[in-house]
Amino acid sequence: MAAQIRTVAFHGIEVIEVETQVTITSGLPAFTVVGLPDKAVAESRERVRSALNSLGLSLPPKRITVNLAPADVLKEGSHFDLPIALALLVAMEVLPADDLASHTALGELSLDGSITGVAGVLIAGLFAASHDSALICPATCGGEAAWAGEIEVIAAPNLLAIVNHFKGAQLLPPPEPRLAPATMAALDLQDVKGQESAKRAIEIAAAGGHNLLMVGPPGSGKSMLAARLPGLLPPLELAEALELGMIQSVAGGLRGSGLTRERPFRDPHHSASLPALVGGGMRARPGEISLAHQGVLFLDELPEFNRNALEALRQPLETGHVSVARANGHVTYPARFQLIAAMNPCRCGHFAEQACGRAPRCAEEYQSRLSGPLLDRIDLHIDVPAVSAADLALPPPAEGTAAVVKRVAAARKRQRVRYAALPEDRRIHINAAADGALLDEVAAPDPEGRALLVRAAERLRLSARGYRRVMRVARTLADLEGAATVSRRHIAEALSYRRQRTLPESPARRDQ
Repeated sequence: MAAQIRTVAFHGIEVIEVETQVTITSGLPAFTVVGLPDKAVAESRERVRSALNSLGLSLPPKRITVNLAPADVLKEGSHFDLPIALALLVAMEVLPADDLASHTALGELSLDGSITGVAGVLIAGLFAASHDSALICPATCGGEAAWAGEIEVIAAPNLLAIVNHFKGAQLLPPPEPRLAPATMAALDLQDVKGQESAKRAIEIAAAGGHNLLMVGPPGSGKSMLAARLPGLLPPLELAEALELGMIQSVAGGLRGSGLTRERPFRDPHHSASLPALVGGGMRARPGEISLAHQGVLFLDELPEFNRNALEALRQPLETGHVSVARANGHVTYPARFQLIAAMNPCRCGHFAEQACGRAPRCAEEYQSRLSGPLLDRIDLHIDVPAVSAADLALPPPAEGTAAVVKRVAAARKRQRVRYAALPEDRRIHINAAADGALLDEVAAPDPEGRALLVRAAERLRLSARGYRRVMRVARTLADLEGAATVSRRHIAEALSYRRQRTLPESPARRDQ
């Protein structure tokens, strides 16, 4: 007997159709899996054998061959268990072949026949929807698969439930699309005392999606400000949530939960390696920058990160995607994230207070770890001074997150309306993504503003990239005010956020 069931393999967030072919022929008893399986797939025969035994079925004492076609594509992961078991049940005439011909299956089998969650169910569902196929998946992943669209989803808790469903003895209800519960605590800007200029920069960054670097001594509130940025951002649109969900699905982050409307906030430790940040490993998994897609990537103690890992951020910051190159192929992941970074002015952190015993050499060596091209890609550079005891003794600020959220939402709405007429393949939603002729059109300053920008660019020796980023920030400042045109004051404030010198000026130098 021969049977076949459709399943999938993953290449990044791309899906490759795989046909699970099973033949049972005469010969010495054997159970062989071919088709370039990895160790997890090769071990599936033992899980499948035990799962079938839990149904009271024994494999026939014949030669069983499982082929995963196409044979030249590496098959990785345990989600091939379920399609192999279903193909065996068809070959053993337990299930009808016609009923399963139009289904795509994936899931991992336990030894007792239960089906456990696997990664990639959402993109497998999207693949099934594009091929007019139904989807069979674990019950724990049903809420994830239901977001794939108008397709039939059979979310089964165990192998017996699937058998009963196709025999008509049990009806598995279709799963409902599930939203994951909120995970981030509500943090308010009122908790941050002082630092009014830093709060202003955080608001600008949230309104336009701009990258931000905060430089200040330890305990000045840099991490507190960064942690409150996600609370200022609008929730994800459905299309954005689906795009992020595809990345999280491949990474295994949606097991047992559904999509989320929260923008991600990733804050890896400074010991993170290059593959951990940009993606990689044996299976070319998405890294932190892809998991931060449509959200925030916070890098605290920026100079302490591996230099090569930081330099690898330069391309994704410009293009919005990252390519992980391996000997057996290239994998591309979306990576349009907002970079928020924090650092001390020197290694000990006390350069500005003259408490650093090696100033200014300590600061020169510490800040030289960051390359000019990387810093040039950061729109907003601000100094975050130490908070005085007088500031700490003050009552909480009158304006909190709620008031800032309203201004950010209004600015983002203006940007969406402005860019809504763009073609679908060039559609953007925030000023930070505008470039080229589009930026010249929407961020063109008035004559006084243009004159100031030209003079400042020559005096500050701004690069072409820096020049364009000043225009983007100025456009966001105008949106926060509700102004239709970028004026001189917007250009002046945007220029104040550009990085003008390598080292902060110490009090000792100012006195000379």
